[in-house]
Amino acid sequence: MTQNSNSETAITKLARFIVDKRKAFYLVFLAAVLFCGNSIDKVEINNDITSYLPANTETRRGLTLMEEEFTTLASAQVMLSNVTYDQAQSIGDDLAALDGVSSVAFDQSEEHYKDSSALFSVSFSGEEGSTEAKSALQAVRDLVAPYDSYVFPSGDQYDSDSLMKEMSVILAIAAAVIVAVLLFTSKSYLEVVVFLIVFVVSAVLNMGTNFLLGSVSFITNAIAVVLQLALAIDYAIIFCHRYMEERENGLDAREADITALSKAIVEISSSSLTTISGLVALMLMQFRIGFDMGIVLSKGIVCSMLSVFLLMPGLLMLFNRGIERTRHRNLVPSIAGWGRLVMKLRFVLPVVFLFCIIGGIYCSNRCDYVFSTNSTNSGNRPETRIAMDKINETFGYTNTIAVLVPRGNYDSEGAILRQVKALDHVTSATGLANIEVEDGRYLTDKMTPRQFSELAGVDIELARLLYQAYGLSVEEYGAIFQNPDDYSVPLVDIFQFLLEQKDKGVVNLTGEQESQVEQLQQALDDGLSQLQGEHWTRLVFTADLPEEGDEICALLDQIRSIASEYYGNDVVLVGNSTNARDLADSFTGDNLKISVLTVLFVVIILLFTFKSAGLPILLVLTIQGSIWINFSFPFLTDTNLFFMSYLIVSAIQMGATIDYAIVITNRYLQLKTTLDRKSAAIEALNQSFPTILTSGSIMTVAGFLIGKLSTDTIISSIGATLGRGTLTSIILVMTVLPQLLVLGDTLIERTAITLNRDRKQRFQNGTMRLDGHVRGHVSGFIDGEFKGILHGSVDALIESRRQNDDETEENNHE
Repeated sequence: MTQNSNSETAITKLARFIVDKRKAFYLVFLAAVLFCGNSIDKVEINNDITSYLPANTETRRGLTLMEEEFTTLASAQVMLSNVTYDQAQSIGDDLAALDGVSSVAFDQSEEHYKDSSALFSVSFSGEEGSTEAKSALQAVRDLVAPYDSYVFPSGDQYDSDSLMKEMSVILAIAAAVIVAVLLFTSKSYLEVVVFLIVFVVSAVLNMGTNFLLGSVSFITNAIAVVLQLALAIDYAIIFCHRYMEERENGLDAREADITALSKAIVEISSSSLTTISGLVALMLMQFRIGFDMGIVLSKGIVCSMLSVFLLMPGLLMLFNRGIERTRHRNLVPSIAGWGRLVMKLRFVLPVVFLFCIIGGIYCSNRCDYVFSTNSTNSGNRPETRIAMDKINETFGYTNTIAVLVPRGNYDSEGAILRQVKALDHVTSATGLANIEVEDGRYLTDKMTPRQFSELAGVDIELARLLYQAYGLSVEEYGAIFQNPDDYSVPLVDIFQFLLEQKDKGVVNLTGEQESQVEQLQQALDDGLSQLQGEHWTRLVFTADLPEEGDEICALLDQIRSIASEYYGNDVVLVGNSTNARDLADSFTGDNLKISVLTVLFVVIILLFTFKSAGLPILLVLTIQGSIWINFSFPFLTDTNLFFMSYLIVSAIQMGATIDYAIVITNRYLQLKTTLDRKSAAIEALNQSFPTILTSGSIMTVAGFLIGKLSTDTIISSIGATLGRGTLTSIILVMTVLPQLLVLGDTLIERTAITLNRDRKQRFQNGTMRLDGHVRGHVSGFIDGEFKGILHGSVDALIESRRQNDDETEENNHE
């Protein structure tokens, strides 16, 4: 016993420790699950996808400035179809009377009434995202619900609560599919219970530890659980299958558990590295949503491995008797016939695969990638997206573009507003410099004390004193030493100064003056808070162009060029179109980085796993071929693809589905030591089918479920693309890969590192034997000791042949 213990490897000793200390691990996992379960609600969900933009992008800079310096009031576009103008006007009055609605824009122009459809521009008194604005928006929805209505609110459209409800349904359906697949591929019904416990524990551990990251995106939070189960489910399957095999080999439960775990630790660890490598490449994206998703899913892989390595061995011991009692016959059919068919086509399918790769490269490079969720034309559309499309179809596009410039130069602001308003496709321009306070007089026009006195209703002497005090505060002493009636100040500035002095008690107004100033103040406050900050001024334009395309890019360049004439490089453009362009600029670098690093990581891992330079090329070629084919579908179906789906799915597909190729390759390399190449490939397919069927079908179904049921554009696109990519990988590894292994076997052997070393050793041994044989004829060069060894070896060989001859005679006699 001591000798056996001393001869055990470190992995076996670790496995024995885990199995023997299983009760302690029960307690550890129970405490961890309770802690993480309680922490799930503490995880902060980030619904703002723009917060993951790189800090140096123009959009991120502009959004930060707007958050710090401006107030953005909520608004909504409400469209009613099949109504008369009188009906629409009445409904508009009802909308304006709702609590929380500050104004409703509606008239007889084609911008608001067209083809029996009415479009209302509703402004709310609350800020975007506030409870007040949400309540007012719901009141608007309720009011127009009896009509054929479409409501498109401004601001963030993502609702994490409704999204999680969708994902709960998806997870429930996925769980049912997982149970069905596991029942079909298992050898005992109680295995499934063990699987489910491990899955639930690992999912809770991952979700609960997300609070350590501070916050996670709504995308990651929604799909991480489903993807974690799909990516890591084969770890538990590999271990359980090993355990059942050891039990069938005659080992008792404890020894079978230890032996299976010692084998599974190495196998699962190496398998997980390829998945994690793809996620690590994802984390290096410039768009930080990749880091968010990569770190959470990588953590999920680690949680799943820990649950399989530390908890599952104890569960197999705990449920040992039940597992044995609920054994059932193998339900997975043999696919040896499929393997024989694949081998017959080994000179045909690789050629077809080569043409598919060439076509895949061509088509995937012509895929129409989009960078705004409002530009996608595939997948499910949420209610707000349906409303936006309907409004755009009837009244045209309303693309909002904000331009931020340094505060203070009202003449330059007015010039920019006028020049941009004159451009093609610009339908409106809003800024302090073009807001009328009365006919022909604008908010930023310069006024003398007398003009301000007449407008604001204050005493002329008070107005003069006010102007002099203002001049003193801004160090313009002409207001004091010259005639104050000749001193002019922009209306917005002098009015703000009046309000400041009034609040300080320096200026006292009469009842009528107080009332008139308060009316002006209320009208001015809303405009100032939205258009003027402490250091910056915001100019807002709308264009009748879609958010992406050459035309909007040309218009953005024109707007920047005009603004730069007055402010140089101190111009910041913000909007969905600028966001899309920033993402497009980072896409090329992120795409190249993820593609190269993922392949590089996987090749290095495979090189160390198989110790062959040629084998990783065959495996990566198969999976990379499936990626090219996967991303050919948008081009072939004339649909576009959201760029994030490509980046995320290409990394996950390479990192995760390469495992299917590894399973078949491992089996093939083991079997070809006793079988010929074709027979080894056929049997490798047959033996690998249950594992690939289980893991692959679950990931495929999970992906398609997400794509079909989720109404979030980003999540739906990722799910559908991942499901299609996984299915493509399964088809290729079950058809093309075995043929590549057989046809490329010579390449595998010639580039095998250990094989070359062994071959060299065998050559040296053979040379020694040959030299000894030659020297044996020259007795003068052979000493007595060597002769003794040689004669002993010959005698042993003769005795061995005698025994073989005797056994042959006995067999023939029988």
